[in-house]
Amino acid sequence: MGILAIRADERVKDVRFTDETISVDLMDGRTITVPLVWYPRLLNATLEQRLKWETCGGGYGIHWEDIDEDLSTEGMLRGAPAPKAKVVS
Repeated sequence: MGILAIRADERVKDVRFTDETISVDLMDGRTITVPLVWYPRLLNATLEQRLKWETCGGGYGIHWEDIDEDLSTEGMLRGAPAPKAKVVS
């Protein structure tokens, strides 16, 4: 009797926003939803800027040219918020 192997495909299929969250649909059918407050550049961007995304990194990343932001599906799956900006005195 054979065992069917389920393959994870963490490439980006689609990106959606609410006022409080970003949701990324993956090619394998999963959806990652995380708070926008984790990503201050996206939180402070206009809806028009948020909607101008493109895939990068072979489909495993999302890039927003207008706000110089990049996210990876790996980081989102790990639950990794954006690093805090260093304050220069």
